[in-house]
Amino acid sequence: MSGPAKHPYHMVNPSPWPALGGLAGLCLAIGAVMAFHKVPVFGANIGYWKLLPGAILMALTMVYWWRDVIADSIDDRHIHTAEVSHGLRLGMALFITSEVMFFAAFFWAFFHNSLGFSTTTLQWPPEGIVTLEVWDLPFYNTVILLTSGITVTRAHLFIERGDNQSAARWTFITAWLGVFFLGLQAYEYDHAAFKLTDGIYPSTFYLATGFHGFHVFVGTVFLFVCAFRAKKNHFQPTKHIGFQAAAWYWHFVDVVWLFLFCWVYWLLGEPVRVFAG
Repeated sequence: MSGPAKHPYHMVNPSPWPALGGLAGLCLAIGAVMAFHKVPVFGANIGYWKLLPGAILMALTMVYWWRDVIADSIDDRHIHTAEVSHGLRLGMALFITSEVMFFAAFFWAFFHNSLGFSTTTLQWPPEGIVTLEVWDLPFYNTVILLTSGITVTRAHLFIERGDNQSAARWTFITAWLGVFFLGLQAYEYDHAAFKLTDGIYPSTFYLATGFHGFHVFVGTVFLFVCAFRAKKNHFQPTKHIGFQAAAWYWHFVDVVWLFLFCWVYWLLGEPVRVFAG
């Protein structure tokens, strides 16, 4: 039965991407289990290459699914209504909230062991751990991310003024600052004096900062996409949800890094005595 819509919501066309995304997640899980347990493939142990099929499938799903979402957002036949726009913003806000809880778990593990609730050590970081110099690369990365917060805000202001080309330039600058941050973090990891398996401090350090680095990577890709969209004049002063989502996500990444810098690198990154619980 066809006819004019009697509701303000956008009903998407039948799509293969949700099912394909579920299949990609299953392939990633199976590949991870096989890699962790060193299950041979055709008689050879190829290590973490077992994750490659699932990763490729997941990447393709994201690219084509988000392509369809972008097409819907700029197509006059499917233009997002106020209700749909509100739902997208709310969905992004809830997603960022879930990410806050994700990082809260890592901070809890770090604080639990560093502030004296652990019975395994009287010193934090544990004896033998040579921590990173806080006012070296960590400080430089802090300056980079704080600067990127300014540049993405400036890009947002240009979009609200209807100047998509200037917004694209500032968004590209922000994205390249993200690339620079990741390069310095990779260099830091390569020159760190401890490994992931060297104890509770390295494990919490690498999990917290490593997952933050992954979020920076995701945000950087997000910003590059937004920059190219701005060059194509996809954004309107009163409707640019895609860019708003990227900016919110980037500010979230900035705030998490400030907590990491202050607590993991600086305040609790130097050897201190703690009391066993």
